[in-house]
Amino acid sequence: MIPQPSWITVLIVLPTLVPLLGAALTLLRGRSPRFQRAISIGALSTVLIASAMMLYLTSEHGTFAVKIGGWGDKGFPNGPLGITLVVDRLSALMLVVSTTVLLCVMVYAVGQGIRDGTAQQPVSIFVPSYLILTAGVCNAFVAGDLFNLYVSFEVLLAASFVLLTLGASADRVRAGASYVMVSMVSSLIFLAGIAFAYATTGTLNLAEMAQRLDDVPDGTRNALFAVLLVAFGIKAAVFPLSGWLPDSYPTAPAPVTAVFAGLLTKVGVYAIIRAHTLLFPGGAMDTVLMVAGLLTMLVGIFGAIAQSDIKRLLSFTLVSHIGYMIFGIAVGSEISMSAAIYYVAHHILVQTTLFLVVGLIERQAGSASLRRLGGLIASPVLAVLFLIPALNLGGIPPFSGFIGKVALLEGGARDGSVLAWILVAGSVITSLLTLYVMARVWTKAFWRPRADAPQGDLSDSTPSALILEGIDVPFDEREDVGRMPVGMVLPTAAMVGVGLALTLWAGPIFGFTDRAAHDVIDRCSYIETVQGTGICSAQAGEDR
Repeated sequence: MIPQPSWITVLIVLPTLVPLLGAALTLLRGRSPRFQRAISIGALSTVLIASAMMLYLTSEHGTFAVKIGGWGDKGFPNGPLGITLVVDRLSALMLVVSTTVLLCVMVYAVGQGIRDGTAQQPVSIFVPSYLILTAGVCNAFVAGDLFNLYVSFEVLLAASFVLLTLGASADRVRAGASYVMVSMVSSLIFLAGIAFAYATTGTLNLAEMAQRLDDVPDGTRNALFAVLLVAFGIKAAVFPLSGWLPDSYPTAPAPVTAVFAGLLTKVGVYAIIRAHTLLFPGGAMDTVLMVAGLLTMLVGIFGAIAQSDIKRLLSFTLVSHIGYMIFGIAVGSEISMSAAIYYVAHHILVQTTLFLVVGLIERQAGSASLRRLGGLIASPVLAVLFLIPALNLGGIPPFSGFIGKVALLEGGARDGSVLAWILVAGSVITSLLTLYVMARVWTKAFWRPRADAPQGDLSDSTPSALILEGIDVPFDEREDVGRMPVGMVLPTAAMVGVGLALTLWAGPIFGFTDRAAHDVIDRCSYIETVQGTGICSAQAGEDR
């Protein structure tokens, strides 16, 4: 670990500070859309550059930390107080992947004109809310204490509710209210876990908690871990805590749905990784996580098979593939953890891309329902943009989905337990069913003539007639249906390209995730960076 210069401190703060400043500026200039868009893209580009620099620095030199507030020298009996931000290889990778997605989706939203429904949508609030969401996501990845992580989740909740209900249609308000109620329950459980953790250890600093929890009785540790797992499991949409997701995401505008599907559940997965490896190592809850991972995979993909709306179908596949990540975390070896980290990055990119493509399908055909779609193969660009991430999600070689799944299966096989082999079998079944679901969308939406679709003839009906029949027509009243703006196509193509880069450079990326997995499992680099050098080495000497 090299001495940390002051400019690295600034670099660590930028991913949280820049979006907040950008949100303030865009909120003040709400009547100037051009200014809002320039500030938002500039802020997100700055965050991406800062994140890429941190990725390089952590790759070369390990973990960095900054303590804001300096209250540790004030004589507090329970140790240092303040805000601790920590960037290691895992958090740096999550920052780079997340900010890449956030930037591409913002460009997509600008190309869409941000509005995707009626002219009454308050688009001036979209950009500030989006930047606040960005700040919450970035801060969650660098948070070095439980309370700061809780604040990040609450920032996400506040911004998410605004974005989900943008336009205030009945469906969006209903979905937003459901999302907020579930999120508030999760937040209350998390807050109870924070109180429990402070009562147990006298600190909320993750590095210090990691040391103090080693001396806590096993029953208390397991109870605390269970509380935090429930809170994080709701946010990550782990079965049986995932029922809220398919009803919440599909009603939102296409850019919002894409970001939520790609990113927000992964913040919960990231929190589970931190809790499992840093605070509660030893595998006490691994059996519970394995069973939850298996059920998440199977229940999610069976739900996807039953759907006729592409957005809902993809929402269920999102739940299903969270199970792969939980599988890797539960096995707990370096190879399975490395595979889980790689799969998180892969899934963020691919799932976001697929939801962006659905937005293009709605623009091209006026609907996302398989009962009304057909003949989209007439648009070769749209067909290619869907086919590549669909094959990737299905795990077809040589794409990154196949590479990540093979690594997860190898981790399960090396574990060798009966439950691990059951998970291996469940993973293979889920992958085959995912491929079936994607093939079903391809054959019905692209290859089949639209006239053969059960409701294909409704494309020529008037909007009022469709409404009387109870059919949702969010785009049929628009003059731009049938045209895909270049500003929407280009960022979608860029996302497809980034997903392919994850395949082309899978070797170096897996080398990085191997080191990231070693760091999170070993814990010493994280603890020593935050608490001071030599702590783990001294403890190892005492144990000998």
